[in-house]
Amino acid sequence: MGCRDVHAATVLAFLSGTASVAGLLAAVLLPNWRQMRLYTFNKNERNVTIYTGLWIKCARFDGSRDCVIYDPQWYTAVDQLDLRVLQFALPLSMLTAVSALFLCLIGMCNTAFVSSVPNVKLAKCLVNSAGCHLVAGLLFLLACAICLTPSIWVIFYNSYLNRKYEPIFSFDISVFIAIASAGGLFFTSVLLFLWYCACKSLPSPFWQPLYSHAPSMHSYASQPYSARSRLSAIEIDIPVVTHAS
Repeated sequence: MGCRDVHAATVLAFLSGTASVAGLLAAVLLPNWRQMRLYTFNKNERNVTIYTGLWIKCARFDGSRDCVIYDPQWYTAVDQLDLRVLQFALPLSMLTAVSALFLCLIGMCNTAFVSSVPNVKLAKCLVNSAGCHLVAGLLFLLACAICLTPSIWVIFYNSYLNRKYEPIFSFDISVFIAIASAGGLFFTSVLLFLWYCACKSLPSPFWQPLYSHAPSMHSYASQPYSARSRLSAIEIDIPVVTHAS
């Protein structure tokens, strides 16, 4: 694995994390977290489906794409506990994942453009590529947990609503998008952890998360010959003259 260069694992992790954040954004904005089907026995009327999102609510007749009732202020009056939790959990998960993407990008730029010899003046406060990717992997894992837990809870809470009222509730496509995005975040964290575990065996301080002390420039340069070695070389080059008896 080319640990001193930008590796395919880190690029794939960055792309996977970006796609996961995009999926979370779609899940947050789509009004498709829960459906409520209202049936009528009047042949002259059509059944109504109420689509519930985190921020808006829309009611449609069967076979129609237009909302007969559109409530843009739904987010202020959410009366379902799981959706209320998701209103806080998903934006927090997105913020954590974006922070991880930012760290991952810093790590790749550090690997690609920064000299392999650390700057002595900045060594005490410098976080290297391994540290950036390691912290980014932890943040991706945290974002996955924040997103996955309430998204799975929606499925169980949906069963609770069907038992409490009538079996007219069903979870919608946003639940699957959120769970898939959480899986993408977990995959991203695994890629970064694998990259770090494969590269941490390289000599210090290149792959330590933080520089523990200011590295000496002499540790990166070849050591000069000792004075004794130079004298030995001079002594070898001096010719030895002997007098014949």
